[in-house]
Amino acid sequence: MPGMIGRKIGMTQIFDDDGFAVGVTVLEVGPCPVVQVKTVEHDGYDAVQLGFGRVKNTSVRKPKAGHAARAGLDYVPEILAEFNFDGEEVELGQEITVEMFEVGSKVSISGLTKGRGFQGVVKRHGFGGGRASHGGKSVLRSPGSIGAGTDPSRVIKGLKMSGRMGGTKRTDRSCKVINVDAEKNLLMIRGSVPGARHNIVIVRSG
Repeated sequence: MPGMIGRKIGMTQIFDDDGFAVGVTVLEVGPCPVVQVKTVEHDGYDAVQLGFGRVKNTSVRKPKAGHAARAGLDYVPEILAEFNFDGEEVELGQEITVEMFEVGSKVSISGLTKGRGFQGVVKRHGFGGGRASHGGKSVLRSPGSIGAGTDPSRVIKGLKMSGRMGGTKRTDRSCKVINVDAEKNLLMIRGSVPGARHNIVIVRSG
């Protein structure tokens, strides 16, 4: 299986075999049931659709309930994600667990970064700001000149300016798996992972 769906729990530290503290991010990954299998003959491409989590019975809608029932599930997954897949055959309703990952292997993790709202150039791009002396109180966090004069008499596209910061998709590659807890469906990754706590992440092998 090329990947799984998970949720970011938070960060902690564990000690390696040499006694050094290692900062890790704890992810709750799976179990992910196979909700749909797509084939070249029927859909034009090979892929597998996995689910994660559960929707409350009071919030279930009939189309989603029917889609899950066709896979033999008695609940509706909260999140659905599709992975390109043309390997060994999988069956509808089959559960993929965190045991597919091995300690020491490398994975790619995609998530939504923390949203910072509308921010200025000092926080968003790391500008130094204006002078802090000789009456410069009005230019402390200003961007400075943004135009190019009479020609071309406009602001050049792509100029670093104030705007919405964060809340975008980011993928961290070559993240090392430090520990796998199959009983609690936990995956511990060395270092940080994109997104805030409880955010949904996609973990891909390789």
